[in-house]
Amino acid sequence: MFPVLMFPEFDPVLIQVGPLAIRWYALAYISALVIGWRLVRRLAQRPPAVANLLQVDDFLTWATLGVVLGGRLGYVLFYQPERFLADPRQIFAVWQGGMSFHGGMLGVAIAIIWYCRRNAIPVLGFADRIAIVAPIGLGLGRIANFINGELWGRPAPDWLPWAMVFPTGGPVPRHPSQIYQALMEGLILFAIMWTLGGVASIRARFGCLTGVFLIGYAVARGIGELFRQPDPFLGYLWGGATMGQLLSIPMMLAGIGLVVWSGRHRQALA
Repeated sequence: MFPVLMFPEFDPVLIQVGPLAIRWYALAYISALVIGWRLVRRLAQRPPAVANLLQVDDFLTWATLGVVLGGRLGYVLFYQPERFLADPRQIFAVWQGGMSFHGGMLGVAIAIIWYCRRNAIPVLGFADRIAIVAPIGLGLGRIANFINGELWGRPAPDWLPWAMVFPTGGPVPRHPSQIYQALMEGLILFAIMWTLGGVASIRARFGCLTGVFLIGYAVARGIGELFRQPDPFLGYLWGGATMGQLLSIPMMLAGIGLVVWSGRHRQALA
């Protein structure tokens, strides 16, 4: 039996000046938005160009609203609707935690469609550029989950050398599933998206990169959920699946549909 690692118990607050506190989770969101914005400025100009720099800059505000509002409302609707219906004021208590990636994705999707139609930008072409950088936010978000000591994994076998005891997870050694998900949803998926985004013929298939992202995330989330402890207020659902796995099924189907559709609707590179 290997010795068990103890969670280092990071302070969830990075910096506090009087009543103002900057948390690791907030820093993850801010960093992802800023890094993603800078990269999309470059990606949007690659042939076939989909937007100018000013349009990319303006979209940052829309993306922020889509992520925050969509992520929070998605958590409320998908995970604990009864709790928030009983006390709607808690919907706005974002400092207590509770964000859903699937909700955030829908929020950003709505923001993309709305913004692109208002500015005569090709929706799927612009969405492809956003999809390339989306794994950055996923990876940083999972690292923030680890720092906060939340969303830990299922009980781990005795032979696992990196099994870890989390403060809120009882005395049982568990999988550090946040790290697994940061690697799969963040690092690996970003490497795939960035590599494919460098191929001009793939960029010319508007919707293809968005489809690949949806498929890649669905696969990564499905695997990650095998090691993550389900939310206690939900547990295991239909067929032993978790909510994260079930919500990823329509993402997978939509992704496959976009990849197939994009192969029949290529854009000119010039």
